[in-house]
Amino acid sequence: MTIVAVSVLLGARLLATADDTVAVWAARGDLPAGAEVSLADLERQDLRFSSPELATSYVSADEVLPEGMVLTRDVTGGELLPRAALSTGGGPDLVEVPVALPSEAVPSTLRAGEVVDVWVTPAAAAGPEPRAVRVLQEVRVVAVPRNSSALGPSSTRQVVVGLPAEDESVLGTALARLATGTAVIVRRG
Repeated sequence: MTIVAVSVLLGARLLATADDTVAVWAARGDLPAGAEVSLADLERQDLRFSSPELATSYVSADEVLPEGMVLTRDVTGGELLPRAALSTGGGPDLVEVPVALPSEAVPSTLRAGEVVDVWVTPAAAAGPEPRAVRVLQEVRVVAVPRNSSALGPSSTRQVVVGLPAEDESVLGTALARLATGTAVIVRRG
């Protein structure tokens, strides 16, 4: 009889606290800083928080996610989406630089928001020991447009990188070097 009474009490307590959960968004996979967040990137998690204040620091799954929300920091897969990691602005002031690359010089999984270096390998006629030169360092990928040719795969890809506005003075040198050889994207981290 005692076991039944304890089981009933525990069951009643469990049912009483079951509706204390809060629905929040979590990232389905890794999301890099600078990426625009959409519902396709998120999954609903029903959780119980230790305080209402803690729950409000995450984006509620019961609210409409505003369009154009951009991550201000990387969010890892499974991580709850913190309000502090979202911005409605475009982030830092960037000068967008389109870089044309051979298709094989772009990592196939490259996504907007990732940090990359841009290198130039000189043309073969550049001398006996041509050396690759890094022309842009630690720049954020703004866009990786899809190849849209209906005739088949393209031999070149465009990647748009964002150079911080305060570093715009290096742009002339970088563009001149890009014109002397073949660009290659190298993902960091």
